[in-house]
Amino acid sequence: MMQLIKFPEKQQWASILKRPVFDNTALVETVQSVLDAVKMEGDAAIKKYTAQFDGVELKEFLVTEAEIATAIALVSDDLKAAIIQAVANIRQFHINQLAPVEVIETMPGVKCWRKSVGIEKVGLYIPGGSAPLFSTILMLGVPAQIAGCKEIVLCSPPNKSGNLHPAILFAAQLVGITKIYKIGGVQAIAAMAYGTETVPQVYKIFGPGNQYVTCAKQLIQQQGIAIDMPAGPSEVCVLADATANPVFVAADLLSQAEHGADSQVLLVTDSLTIANQVQIELTNQLENLSRKELVIKALNNSTCILIKYINEGIELVNAYAAEHLIIACENAEVISNQIYNAGPIFLGNYSPESVGDYASGTNHTLPTNGYAKAYSGISVDSFVKKITYQQLSSAGLNNIASIVELMAEAEGLDAHANAVRVRRINELKN
Repeated sequence: MMQLIKFPEKQQWASILKRPVFDNTALVETVQSVLDAVKMEGDAAIKKYTAQFDGVELKEFLVTEAEIATAIALVSDDLKAAIIQAVANIRQFHINQLAPVEVIETMPGVKCWRKSVGIEKVGLYIPGGSAPLFSTILMLGVPAQIAGCKEIVLCSPPNKSGNLHPAILFAAQLVGITKIYKIGGVQAIAAMAYGTETVPQVYKIFGPGNQYVTCAKQLIQQQGIAIDMPAGPSEVCVLADATANPVFVAADLLSQAEHGADSQVLLVTDSLTIANQVQIELTNQLENLSRKELVIKALNNSTCILIKYINEGIELVNAYAAEHLIIACENAEVISNQIYNAGPIFLGNYSPESVGDYASGTNHTLPTNGYAKAYSGISVDSFVKKITYQQLSSAGLNNIASIVELMAEAEGLDAHANAVRVRRINELKN
């Protein structure tokens, strides 16, 4: 179960809050070899690695319209309705992230504006295996669609029968994915990064994955292919006072722990009673979980920290910068105004993190491993470029010309100054 640490000194925080460390020296070599093979051999390498890693031999990777139709028929009406409602909520939240174009006249005759333009080609990676994350398709596909991306490519690993989970295909066609491929792991990242005979090259790659996928994304980023953000194992932090419900807190910790053995959950509380009751509830609820063994391993990497005051807890969770932060405290909203390092924040006893994972409307693709100190979660902004425009009239150029000429000459850049000067001279001649 979770380790209990009572009243640690501030100088101990860094070691206590440290995430599990994985030595990826050998991993990098393995991943790079797969990336290189796909870059050189294309589809042939993908077929080889699909057989090797996924245990299935495929002749074609592209999912056909017939396969999509067959899969959709297998999804229950209840699940379809749930996914459709989730899409509506996600769309409603994200659509308001599109800012209207506003022209600013910085000086008379000098007009500047900025416009969001969708990244032309994007790739989405969706993990499969024991937990096919069709919800991530919604979280990535909806903002990509809103942003106006012209080509949205999706890769996900096939099962032993050579198929994708029906819910993955239903979700993909619902949010406008243009091409779906049965490709998983490092070979999927390579295919989208470099392009193959059948998979188009994209300009930015999104989506979670295991340590191999994460390593692949980091390596292709070094080669100039954009990725969404650095990502690692999933995590949640709960800040709780005596008003928290230990049943709810334990359920939230377990919901995140079931992502995998390398997931991390953290409870910070000023109540020893809550700390002890949560431990009891973890044991009780654990017995009913299908992924019990994974959860136990994650809990063994996790910590309950007992603090003296909630203000100390606020400082501690800011230092941790959790992927998900739940504030189960009496004054949750007031406390949230003092949080500046976190992914999404869930306020009060009735805001479980799993709601944000699926259907409240906010995005669940988030910075982990402390990157919430500098990174935001996925939004429409993640799928656009901001292009600036400027247009000067003749009078506008005259108004700003002397400023530019003086600054350019002071920097020793005479050609910059001359680009303004020749226009002024031309205007005087005319």
